Amino acid sequence: MLLGRTANGLYWMNRYIERAENMARLVDAGLRMALTRTESTAEEWSSVVVSAGAEFAYGQKYTEFNVANVSDFLVRDVGNPSSVLCSIETARHNARMVRTALTRETWEAINEAWITLKRMLAQPIDSRDLPSVLDAIKRETALIRGCFYGTMLRNEIFDFAQVGTYVERADNTARILDVKYYVLLPSISWVGSTLDNYQWESILRSVSAHRSYRWVYDAEYKPTNIADYLILNGRMPRSLTFCYRFIEEHLGFREDDYGTRLPCHQTAEAMLARLRGSTIKEILDAGLHEFLTSFINENNRFGEEIARDYRFY
Repeated sequence: MLLGRTANGLYWMNRYIERAENMARLVDAGLRMALTRTESTAEEWSSVVVSAGAEFAYGQKYTEFNVANVSDFLVRDVGNPSSVLCSIETARHNARMVRTALTRETWEAINEAWITLKRMLAQPIDSRDLPSVLDAIKRETALIRGCFYGTMLRNEIFDFAQVGTYVERADNTARILDVKYYVLLPSISWVGSTLDNYQWESILRSVSAHRSYRWVYDAEYKPTNIADYLILNGRMPRSLTFCYRFIEEHLGFREDDYGTRLPCHQTAEAMLARLRGSTIKEILDAGLHEFLTSFINENNRFGEEIARDYRFY
């Protein structure tokens, strides 16, 4: 059985790699939303900070919500432990701790991403350069993922790393959806308008799901379909159901190999069953924001349960 300390390093290495990319995607969602407004964009940027779970920390440093403050805080602020810069630094630290469990290609991809992003984010980002910087962050993390998938043996090392990736990804998808639903629409009168549709399209683009959505639905952008796609579609690689499908699978491999069934296995199965047993109509009728908030909290508790069950210390 893999040592708990090693499993912890692999799990958090991948969570922070995913977090670096996801934070870039969250800022990208805010940036796309802000482009739809001709007036103040403070509400959009406030929603990004709230959805990132960084409202208190942000308020300690800034009083205004704008592209410069929010992007700096979420992308390059070393005082924010979930910023892109801190996330890639922490991912590298964890990778170094479990260096012997990684292939040479995986370690080099992580190390090179850290060097590249540290240099790129050394100075404040000009708002005109922000889109290209966000694309570069997503590209560097994709290179790490490609090396990891292409060279790692499918064993317990791979399983713990994948569970970390998907727990973090599920959290992010829920948060990005919440950005749209929570505070972005200026009033109920905008629902179904051109502005509303453009904002939903922006959400799809921020999770790289714009084209694949059209393949599945072959229709205009409908909030119901988009929410269904990002929550319940088991083939969309950033949907909540997809994430828990693979979390359950990788934990199942650990159950088979170790011969032990732990509480986290039951929790993963229950969350997947709940997602698969839901319809988007039921979710929307009960309240999308309430559903997403509940999911984020449950997902966080599940992460803590994994740490307890596999003794991540």
